[in-house]
Amino acid sequence: MTAEFVSHLQQHGAPVRVPRAGDVVWDDEALHAERYRADPQRYALTALVPGALAAQRCRVLLQLLVSSWAGHDDETRATLSRVCRVLALGLAPTDVLTVLLAVRRRRANHRHVTRTALAVLLEHPDAAELIRARRGIAVDCFEHALGKRTARACARQLAEGRPVRHALARFGAAPGRVPLLYTPVTTTAVTAPPAAAGDLDMAGERPDVVTATNRGDLAATLVHLFRGGPGSELEPAAGRYLDAATAALPRYHGRVALVVDDSASMRGYGDREWAVASQVDAFRRVLERVCETLVVVRVGGAGDRPGGATDLATGVLDAVGAGADVVAVASDGYENVYPGDLARVAETLPRVGVHTPVVFCQATFGHADDLTLRRPAPRLPQRSFWHSDDLAALVLWVLSHVEGAEAERWLGAELRRRLILAERVLEGGSR
Repeated sequence: MTAEFVSHLQQHGAPVRVPRAGDVVWDDEALHAERYRADPQRYALTALVPGALAAQRCRVLLQLLVSSWAGHDDETRATLSRVCRVLALGLAPTDVLTVLLAVRRRRANHRHVTRTALAVLLEHPDAAELIRARRGIAVDCFEHALGKRTARACARQLAEGRPVRHALARFGAAPGRVPLLYTPVTTTAVTAPPAAAGDLDMAGERPDVVTATNRGDLAATLVHLFRGGPGSELEPAAGRYLDAATAALPRYHGRVALVVDDSASMRGYGDREWAVASQVDAFRRVLERVCETLVVVRVGGAGDRPGGATDLATGVLDAVGAGADVVAVASDGYENVYPGDLARVAETLPRVGVHTPVVFCQATFGHADDLTLRRPAPRLPQRSFWHSDDLAALVLWVLSHVEGAEAERWLGAELRRRLILAERVLEGGSR
């Protein structure tokens, strides 16, 4: 998995469409097909990268469904099947129907297509609402999955109270909603299609009104600590929250450099005081737990408190000299020493033979921050974070920029962990 493909999944958002005539409009099909051929399992798991757009997840589902799985080993087939099911149940059902209609247009009729269609039409928690809102398309997809004669025979047998002993049973599908597909509409009221059923980013619940102390337990504890609370009580509490945040994360046996912006602007003021600094400190603590070697380069600072000006460019140069696999800059984005210097340094490094990836981790107060004047290096890969639940996803994003066997191992382990979490959530469990 390369950083370029991850970035593509997170930014290229044109939806998959099926026009009235012609083939499916899918402008990056060649890229997806290439990634699938290179490594089917890793390609499928990239759909669970946090921040991947719904349109890109639909593309992954479409690629998996139109492809033949002949020749794959059992482990690969199992992974592809699990990802297909998670996407079918987690994405917006109308989007999944569009994908299934595109599959029908391609005349792909694999068994995994049948399983996926039956999952969304018969097992999705909002399948009844979906069928009422998109009955014609739902019937088309159902009949493509089973075959028109078999599908209608199943519906007829169920309507007459007779059991269906084959067809549906061999795919493990519950047949209870099949008659609904063929029941005439008795109302003219417009039924709105259901929304997506799952949080495939595993982002958790977020507050509508953001404060300094409702941005995750770990960050809130650090805010109280920075504000002068009792360290004898707050440090152990922070340790417990850190344990919970990192307990399931794989261990990265590599070297990461973190440039920590410790300038005066990181302190904030008023109700926001220490909020941004607490998130950066939480990120540092998480990286210390996950990475075998973490090199921390602080920029600014006045003793053990934020202070002074921001010289991110010098911090990056020092971090590059540490021989790290990747350099992550954690900052609020205010650069007030030689503005534009970070951008110039980042552009110059490859020209002088330094190819260590540099990424910018933008610490914000909440989801509505204005970042217009807070992008010191617009061409650097950039990701914002403001809640403690963002930190695991941020670590994954940072390490996705590293090439090498260790980074590939870590990313594979983390994405498989996220697949298990998504399955639990969609099956009615907890994270």
